Amino acid sequence: MFRAALPASRALPPWLGHALNAQRGPVPWSAVVRGALAAGPLLLAALVAGRADLGVVAAIAAMLAGINDRPGSRRTSVGRIGVPALAGAAGLLVGTYAGLHLGAVVLTLVLTGLGLVAGGVSAVGPVASATGTQLLVGSAVGAGMPLPGPAWQSVPAFLAGAGWLLLLRLALPTPASLAGDRRLDFRFDGERTAVADVYEAVAALLDAVGTGDAVPRRAALTAALDHAQDALAGPRLRRRASTAAERRLHAQYAAALPLGEAATALAWAGRTVPARAAEGPRRLAAAVRAGTHAGPLPAPSRTDPALRALDDALLHAAEAFDRGRDADLHTRKRSPRALAGAVLGAGGREYALRAGLCFGAGAAIAQALHHGHWYGSHQHWYWLPATAVFLVKPDLGPLASRVLCRAAGTVLGALLFAGFAAVLPRPEGLVALVAVCGALVPVAARHFAAQTTVVTVLVLALVMVGGEPQASAGRIGETLLACAIVLVVGHLPLPGQRGAGIRAGLEAADAAAHAYLGHVLSESGDRATRWTLRREAYRTLAAARAAVARAAAELPALARHSEGTDEIAAVLERLVDTTTACAVHLDDTGRLTPRHTERLAALRDELAERRGRCLQTRDAALAPDPLGADLQRHARP
Repeated sequence: MFRAALPASRALPPWLGHALNAQRGPVPWSAVVRGALAAGPLLLAALVAGRADLGVVAAIAAMLAGINDRPGSRRTSVGRIGVPALAGAAGLLVGTYAGLHLGAVVLTLVLTGLGLVAGGVSAVGPVASATGTQLLVGSAVGAGMPLPGPAWQSVPAFLAGAGWLLLLRLALPTPASLAGDRRLDFRFDGERTAVADVYEAVAALLDAVGTGDAVPRRAALTAALDHAQDALAGPRLRRRASTAAERRLHAQYAAALPLGEAATALAWAGRTVPARAAEGPRRLAAAVRAGTHAGPLPAPSRTDPALRALDDALLHAAEAFDRGRDADLHTRKRSPRALAGAVLGAGGREYALRAGLCFGAGAAIAQALHHGHWYGSHQHWYWLPATAVFLVKPDLGPLASRVLCRAAGTVLGALLFAGFAAVLPRPEGLVALVAVCGALVPVAARHFAAQTTVVTVLVLALVMVGGEPQASAGRIGETLLACAIVLVVGHLPLPGQRGAGIRAGLEAADAAAHAYLGHVLSESGDRATRWTLRREAYRTLAAARAAVARAAAELPALARHSEGTDEIAAVLERLVDTTTACAVHLDDTGRLTPRHTERLAALRDELAERRGRCLQTRDAALAPDPLGADLQRHARP
């Protein structure tokens, strides 16, 4: 965004450009309301009850839950907020008892071990990463911020804080569900929005067919499908959808899959389609949002296999909208073996080592400063290791960008709080400040520096309410020290190959792409399996693309370890798109054109060459191609 406005000679380096970029979008007013009703009211209730210490713990838990309160369905929020909260409570309990009964050296070893475990688990996925983060933050707070009274009391307070925000997430309706002539079941407004966004993304891709915007629009369609699939497939007590409204949404999502497939095939062909082709998906999107029937849909031209597939998919969608039966979401749970492979594989081991070293080093230095009385009148040493936890998380952005944003955000937040602390009445002014900051957390989540600023003000206000004196200057120094620790550890040569997580993601995307290609070339009539494999191929490819983009924005010393991986991801993307075009063409004619087979052969040759050169997987690159016979069969005239 910023780099495009500068001449090429003055272009910002990738790591700086990433630090300056911020996400855009409408204000999440529902999340803002929940944030305002979470930490502040909890703290006020604790003050009225005379237990400010437990109120501080509950408010910290509500703040962490607010960070995990992302757009999506209510069902998804149970896992996204609840699972990390349970891990945070466990970390708080372990840290509290370890801090009370262990010496500094043994305590450091215990915390380092927790860092290793949390780092390995974080490699599984976003929820696991948040779980690992809260486990370590909870253990740092428990060990470095001991509370008066029995140690176990902090755990119920922590769970109550996170549970209160989760209850607000489940119980409060959103304004969109109450607007308009029809009052919709607000329990499913997250699912409804996600499914409607899929149809909007299909329409946007059809509009971009034949233009340079087709590739990013296809990526946006993948993101919308991933989000809708997650929203619908959250944890449930029953195996199937239990209400007519939910079954209808499942059917509408499933009906979008062949539409997305046809739109991808049209984008691959590169020929501009009639403008009315996008009208049907847009009308379907409006019907999903309003909870109405599809109504009449404009029929597109049927002069091309992909256009005929689009027409058939629209007819199927109209039928699914009217019938509203439950449908397969085309998801497959990861097996225990796959989960263990993510934790114990090369990517998980690299993540675990860096998290363990950063967290352990932060705890050791913080304790040394604490016992050496460098903190003056401050009795708590949790800030340094807790800061290192957020800095070491690669899913929060490139290392240099994280460090720069964290330092800038902490300095700004500490200075702001120093000004607020000088003028606000206590404790009522600080409680109001906590409530305001809680409301700002969802908005500030668009940029790591803004989020750090808000969280810094909130936490400093909490600890002052808990009885600690104003600590802005000390927190700035500890944050800068944590930044130095993470920068050093992030550049240390560790056992194994650098960038193992990126390579593991690319290998997973490669395996999923070839499984999808093999199914299509086998001419199986099982479309449900095909759509499941297609979703897995695009989902793993999107995850690999995101990891490659983050690695490319690192400092040159780290970015060089990922050179060439972006080219592999681009070839995989073209291979999966070509496979989708082949699937649509086989459905229509029963055979592939020379253009399809030649394109597949060229892409697979290019992929094998780049994979062998960049990933250094010589055996994989030279292994016989198990799909070669199928491709040759389709290539015959």
